[in-house]
Amino acid sequence: QVQLVESGGGLVQAGGSLTLSCAASGSPFRINTMGWYRQAPGKQRELVADVGGGSINYGDFAKGRFTISSDSTKPAVHLQMNSLKPDDTAVYYCFARATDWDRRDYDYWGQGTQVTVSP
Repeated sequence: QVQLVESGGGLVQAGGSLTLSCAASGSPFRINTMGWYRQAPGKQRELVADVGGGSINYGDFAKGRFTISSDSTKPAVHLQMNSLKPDDTAVYYCFARATDWDRRDYDYWGQGTQVTVSP
């Protein structure tokens, strides 16, 4: 089991910046990937960015504006979001894929944190 705790959402004006953080706790065999998805009202959940296995992936809308980083001392990720636009308004969910002691992979989700970008 992995628990994910998110922080850093809020209200910001267009052009501003926010940093989201997500810390994982629990005792899986290994955490393979951590990242962020988002879901706006009436839209499907989409990848923002993830990191794991030596690679980093970004959604097209995030490239050049968002930066994901992993913490070197604990299982956590940080998402620096710059040049925010009203279209970035969504609930942002932390995500982790972990291998448990039964050697099976499981997906875990945080509760979500609201990001609202005003015009």
